[in-house]
Amino acid sequence: MLRILLLAGCVAVVLGGKSPHADYVNELFARNPSARYSSDIHEDARLDVPGLVSKYGYPIESHEVVTPDGYILTLHRIPHGRDQNNRPDPNKKVVILVHGLMSSSACYLVLGPKNALGYVLAEEGYDVWLFNARGNFYSRRHTRLNPNSKINQNFWRFSWDEIGNIDLPASLTYIEKVTGQKKLHYIGHSQGGTSFLVLNSLNPEFNEKFYSFQGMAPAAFFKHNEHSIYTALAPHVSVIEPAAFAMGRGEVFGSREFITWFALRYCAEESIFSPICSSIIVSGTSDHFNTTMIPVFLGHAPAGASIRQFAHYGQCINTDSFRRYDHGTLTNLRKYGRRTPPEYDLNKVTAPAYIYYATNDRSTHYQDIRQLASKLPNVKEAFLVDSPTFDHLDFIWGSGVRDRLYTKMIRLMREAENA
Repeated sequence: MLRILLLAGCVAVVLGGKSPHADYVNELFARNPSARYSSDIHEDARLDVPGLVSKYGYPIESHEVVTPDGYILTLHRIPHGRDQNNRPDPNKKVVILVHGLMSSSACYLVLGPKNALGYVLAEEGYDVWLFNARGNFYSRRHTRLNPNSKINQNFWRFSWDEIGNIDLPASLTYIEKVTGQKKLHYIGHSQGGTSFLVLNSLNPEFNEKFYSFQGMAPAAFFKHNEHSIYTALAPHVSVIEPAAFAMGRGEVFGSREFITWFALRYCAEESIFSPICSSIIVSGTSDHFNTTMIPVFLGHAPAGASIRQFAHYGQCINTDSFRRYDHGTLTNLRKYGRRTPPEYDLNKVTAPAYIYYATNDRSTHYQDIRQLASKLPNVKEAFLVDSPTFDHLDFIWGSGVRDRLYTKMIRLMREAENA
């Protein structure tokens, strides 16, 4: 009976709980009583997504979707606004927001009302659905597998290929069932853009379901990547990934103790090492990063991921291609019918695409974004953000991002609806 309920999906208007790293935040504040953090910073860093949204007077729902391979995903929904468009309406246009690597639905909310994209879209009259990929804080469950097992690591044997090819089809089908809307907008940041490309290249029938794809720094090609972590680790992924699984470490940043240790040492506002923390978060070159928000960002991120998600990007860097995960010759033959993994066919991604990128983004270099745009058959606009210091995470966390980017994005979404 329970299995039937889960397969059908379930929804609840939920009470708030703790953010992924609320315990760290409590210790941070206790150790830094003189730090000048407002009461909102204190609360927002500790609350989970339902608690955060409820605090600001917005409606919030949590929906469960079970994928065909047994992962239990949580989708958060803000069905209408608080100040404007604040009544339920079954005819509202639907938008799904898909997070990046090691992130969650919280990434579109932590800037708060008036600034965070989730709230802005709700006020603009959209039915807002916030996705959580398998393995993150809100989707860390399975019908059979145990994510906490150090011996059986099968829960963590996935990359963003499964997120795009399994999680998204299941979630989109569920959203259509709940809302009755046949089409919607898709907004993805970084890996959220990667997942869209995977979805539509492997399942091209989904293209017709989208008014638009709004891709903020979508990650696909990495020839010009300048992020030191990726460039340092990529040559060694063939060793690192199997070693991690052998040691029972398939989950990346699953240790709350490590995050607490690191953040308390390097991310306190008064710490002489705080520039190190900022550098790791925003590559150290952004003028749009509000350091007083660090506790909120670190309360919600990192939200967890599989080592294989990193390994898959590493493979793409090493082969200078955008292709499916390389499992090794024997498994490739079984899964793909060939010795090496096939490339994703971007010619099949025909949904109207709007791409946003920045020259200061070291994770998704502007030249690599332009390469992606040249390969997609239906790019309506490729928009370079007008700031020489705008960085990868400024798309979701940057101060002033609403005026610099979101206003234009929403205008283009309206145009796509009327096309």
